Parts: sequence; C-alpha cells; structure tokens
Amino acid sequence: MKEEINFEDFLKVDMRVGTIIEVNDFPKARKPAYQLTIDFGGLGIKKSSAQITDLYTKDDLQNRQVTAIVNFKPRQIANFMSECLVLGIYNEEGNVVLLQASEHIKNGEQVS
Repeated sequence: MKEEINFEDFLKVDMRVGTIIEVNDFPKARKPAYQLTIDFGGLGIKKSSAQITDLYTKDDLQNRQVTAIVNFKPRQIANFMSECLVLGIYNEEGNVVLLQASEHIKNGEQVS
C-alpha cells in the first residue's frame, strides 16, 4: 500500500471520462504502445500514449470510453506529447485492463 493521503490531496486529481476518437501505432515508443486521441467534451481533445497493445486492437479502442487523469503536466514520450494518463489495472499476466464506466457517460464528466 502507498502512503496515506488526505482528502484534499485526492481532490487535486482531475479524473474525467472521454471517448477515444483516434488510435495510431506508436513505433518510436520503447514498449509497445498506441497514441490515443481522446474527446473530453467541454475540456477539449487530449492525446495520450498507452501501453495497452496486448489486450486491445485499434478497432477495439475506437469510440471506447475511458477514464483518464487530465491535469498532469504534458509529458514527452519519444516524439509524442502525452497530455493525460489513461487509467488501467495490471492483470495477472501483466497486461493493462482499462478502467471504464459500466454505462455510457457524457464526455468530460468528472469522476467523484
């Protein structure tokens, strides 16, 4: 378990739901990854690099809703600027399983 935080620390994390509108291969990444373009509604469009190629094809991801942290500072990954962090959990095989809502949610809605 990680160190304990207070509720105010949690409130600093801005998690939102968005829809993947574009998926591209990312050959320059050190580990297999996709470049995702995600629509967060009123927050706009953000890009993310995601190491999710083991369980998801590009077709699987197109128009899929995901949950992401949108208030990290952008991070350079190879020749790509990642603007948000798509959330997932490692399964027993070490592959990332995406976190997502059980029902369709309006893009940009905040996780609370």
